[in-house]
Amino acid sequence: MFPTQDLHVRELVRLSTPRALKASLPLTEAASATVANSRARINRILSREDPRLLVVIGPCSIHDPAGALEYADRLDGLRRELADQMEIVMRVYFEKPRTTVGWKGLINDPHLDNTHDIETGLKLARRLLLDVTERGLPTATEFLDPIIPQYIADLISWAAVGARTTESQTHREMASGLSMPVGFKNATDGSLQIAIDAMGAAMRPHSFLGIDQDGFTSIVRTTGNPAGHVVLRGGRSLTNFDAASIRDAEKKLTQAGLPPVMMVDCSHANSFKQHARQEDVWRDVIQQRLSGTRSLAGLMVESYLHEGAQPFPRPRSELRPGVSITDACLGWDVTERMLRWGHAALAQAGKPELATA
Repeated sequence: MFPTQDLHVRELVRLSTPRALKASLPLTEAASATVANSRARINRILSREDPRLLVVIGPCSIHDPAGALEYADRLDGLRRELADQMEIVMRVYFEKPRTTVGWKGLINDPHLDNTHDIETGLKLARRLLLDVTERGLPTATEFLDPIIPQYIADLISWAAVGARTTESQTHREMASGLSMPVGFKNATDGSLQIAIDAMGAAMRPHSFLGIDQDGFTSIVRTTGNPAGHVVLRGGRSLTNFDAASIRDAEKKLTQAGLPPVMMVDCSHANSFKQHARQEDVWRDVIQQRLSGTRSLAGLMVESYLHEGAQPFPRPRSELRPGVSITDACLGWDVTERMLRWGHAALAQAGKPELATA
């Protein structure tokens, strides 16, 4: 008999089941309260019942849990101080889609050495999410592998489907069953239609293959996720955060029978991949909100302890703490300045309205 199976598979390694990982790192009362309450607040912002601004901010990717926790402590202090105008959620991204090849994120390669110790990666990811949410700080991530949510989704308040996967039926089905609001990014070429299609598809029920908490292959039947929205990230040397682009997005969403609500990603093509220009996008979008554009419900920013990025791969001992190894990020000083400026602008604009309330 001729061999016809696993011709290019070197090895199969069994993972702990989602149930086993959660038993070793269980959801705590403090963490569950953070997640449930922040999801409810984000839903209210997206439905425009809450006039505050949703801000998803943090490192491009997590490669060093200690650095991530230092960032979380700083961000949580600001979150509490600025909460009357902003719902601040920390980016905690463990999976990185690659155009060709490269480091795929903390879950896939936690030791940064191509050993791909995914078991350890899942444990590190869940431990970090527990540490962050137990502080009271909500978390956001991008789900890339459709199996990963079974291990960590109970600790996530907001999720993204990325520009490379928004068109994927698998990811639309996955999003239809997620328990948190989901943002769908426009395509890498700047096209918005696939994000609108994804948003509509994920709102509907689906049946697809997945795993259950015991790791058994299962038919997953979902109800559909009503808390979807688009994320504008620009594309191929084109930005889409300007007033004309926002009006166009509102029109297309309305024509599709979807809520005209969106988030702007200050990074990626909207900043021409120049991390410092995120501040310009931030200020522009907030000015549009102040001018009455209520469809702009949220902003996303790539930010870390120190500015820029460092070359990778390289030996872990040579990596500078607090500096991204993927996309360049804003440093903490600029991050704090942006958040405080945005808060002051939003608070000042709200004073006359509050005075007549």
